[in-house]
Amino acid sequence: MLKIQAFVFNFASENTYILYNEHKNAWLIDPGNMNEQETNLISNFIKDNDLKIQKILLTHAHIDHVFGLQWAYDTFNLPVHMHQQDQEILDMLQMSGIRFGINIDPVKVEVQYINDGDELDFDGEKFKIYHVPGHSPGSIVFHNEKQKFMISGDVLFEGSIGRTDLYKGNYEQLITGIKTKLFVLDEETQVFSGHGNPTTIGFEKQYNPFLK
Repeated sequence: MLKIQAFVFNFASENTYILYNEHKNAWLIDPGNMNEQETNLISNFIKDNDLKIQKILLTHAHIDHVFGLQWAYDTFNLPVHMHQQDQEILDMLQMSGIRFGINIDPVKVEVQYINDGDELDFDGEKFKIYHVPGHSPGSIVFHNEKQKFMISGDVLFEGSIGRTDLYKGNYEQLITGIKTKLFVLDEETQVFSGHGNPTTIGFEKQYNPFLK
């Protein structure tokens, strides 16, 4: 049985996730730790629980989701799994930082691209990859059908959707992707978003004002 630990990091209250199991194997998703205090918080959790990080994954590459990416890559010496269409976003990190008045170095990491329909294996637990662009061109969702949960990044939130006024955002594309790829799943499926509280597919189908 997988456990999910969320950390709320940086000025955007971004959700960074660690998935881990009874074997102490773990995945790190969207490392948004921005400063020493936040890095210590996630580092201590990993050390205190004796976890072995086996994968670093990005739902997308916007700045608030990758503040800690260089730290994660340097610490765990693992490639970063992401969709190829967000490589341009990652490459623009320094420029994005300037917009926010933040000095941030370009990241230098090894990247492995993952695509729509791919499956990732976590000690026998299968995660299907859905490419749901619109918030960013390479936004992806990690879905575990067996345990009925997904890590959705900024695709779908409790009562909302990812903003589409950013670079290469597309409102119609995002709405279509959510309806055709996520809303066809079990309504009990929990949604762990990039910001805010967890929700479920059933709740969002019924109440999300953007998706009526």
